[in-house]
Amino acid sequence: MRMIPRQPLRTPSKAEKNVFDQLRATFSSPDKNGWFAMHSLNLPRHEYKRFGEIDFIVCGPDGLFVLEIKGGRVSCHDGIWGTKNRYGESERLRESPFKQAEGALHGLRKKLPASISRAFVVGYGVVMPGVEQLPDSAEWDRAVLADGRDFRQFEKWLERFIRYWRAKDSRKPVASPKQLNVLQQHLRPDFEAVVPLHIPAHDVETRIARLTEDQLRLIDVVEANPRVICSGGAGTGKTMLALELAKRWGASGMKTALACHSPWLKRFLERNAVPGLTVSLADSIHVAARRAGIEKFDALIVDEGQDILNMDALERLDNCLYGGISEGCWCFFHDANNQSGLCGSYVPDAYEYLESCGPARIPLRTNCRNSLQILQQIQDALGADVGNSGVGDGPAVREVRVADTDGAIQAFEKELRGLVDGEGFNPGDIVILSPFPFAQSWTCSLSKDLRDSISVLDDASPRNMNRQAIGFAQVGDFKGLESEVVVLVDMPRPGHSETLRSLHYVGMSRARALLSMICC
Repeated sequence: MRMIPRQPLRTPSKAEKNVFDQLRATFSSPDKNGWFAMHSLNLPRHEYKRFGEIDFIVCGPDGLFVLEIKGGRVSCHDGIWGTKNRYGESERLRESPFKQAEGALHGLRKKLPASISRAFVVGYGVVMPGVEQLPDSAEWDRAVLADGRDFRQFEKWLERFIRYWRAKDSRKPVASPKQLNVLQQHLRPDFEAVVPLHIPAHDVETRIARLTEDQLRLIDVVEANPRVICSGGAGTGKTMLALELAKRWGASGMKTALACHSPWLKRFLERNAVPGLTVSLADSIHVAARRAGIEKFDALIVDEGQDILNMDALERLDNCLYGGISEGCWCFFHDANNQSGLCGSYVPDAYEYLESCGPARIPLRTNCRNSLQILQQIQDALGADVGNSGVGDGPAVREVRVADTDGAIQAFEKELRGLVDGEGFNPGDIVILSPFPFAQSWTCSLSKDLRDSISVLDDASPRNMNRQAIGFAQVGDFKGLESEVVVLVDMPRPGHSETLRSLHYVGMSRARALLSMICC
């Protein structure tokens, strides 16, 4: 059965993960191609997720079914239901699992358009993998329960379960592929949820971001095409998608490498990688393969690909991929905007070679990082195509022009103190970006108390680990990363010099909410 997403969303429930694996293994014959299942993520404060209380939705020509999963040991005493996990911790349930499943189904039907709801046989079930045998009861029909015995032959149980509900509405025809597609498109945006790169772990429940429509299309195309070139400006979610794709390919059993040019980005990707994924610098991917104990990788993902668009780099990647670049499985993420002179090298012939391998081409047009004000500033000042805003309004971009170094340092100090003391930003929300090292930057000449509050970042510095320190980095090193607030210093106003244009493009586009520029 096709799973959406391809691997379980984050959940502490081992039972849900086991059910996910069982569903994925069912209905593999060609006549069952229309079936798919969606795993929900229980985020009660998620503003977009309408069906967060449902563990699984199973859909196919024969109907739409809700499954409630109960892990651990389940008990019922005097009508009071409870569960006990492997640590011996007990939890009292507000109602029976069967009432939960039935209520979830009714809630789902109310959210669906009537034209969709009427087209499907519907039903609900409860799966208890950890309960060897639940006694029969007048409170539920045995056909809607899968206990431990049924779980070991899950596909047979699922077939009986579906026949049970179809028998209750036998005059309704099977759903057509078109109806299934409409249903999937209605449900999928609420389940295809991923964590944006900038969200701290403690804030994840309130700020989960959906993949945009064009990003969802990318995932579909990648599943249907062995080779894909995905282009998008800064902030269009390329790194987030690279990680999501790596998770899906890894979950399908493919030995996958995620390669990039920047050591800083490599460290970030390693901290967010899933087990089994190999993250490597493109220059040393052959070393990474040996360390992984394999000759070649089954699949390759390249992030910030514009930095390694030269024939030497592509040859190294080619030698470590089954089928090579011409026939192997790969996805190449790159930014078509000019970033020359910062790191890596770009050779037009190398891109032409990639195109000659017959890849599908997917553009990302929705910017899911920068506020509308930052986006407009980048487009107006640099003429760069960074997509359409998917974030919305934010504070106005601040641009302070100074006549000399003394004026710059004075304006710089005022801005930093205002951000922390006046506007309440955490120091860890702020990154200072400069084209120069710390010792050559205006930052080195700030007053001692401000200098002491600044941490010079390196490739091993996880952002947001020290919430009491403002970060400092050179622009080129911070490619592929981002920060809530960026203060760009040591540079003139955005101009037409290609090197300066590249520095401004990268520096300005790192800011999500607020961009401040002190310009000489």
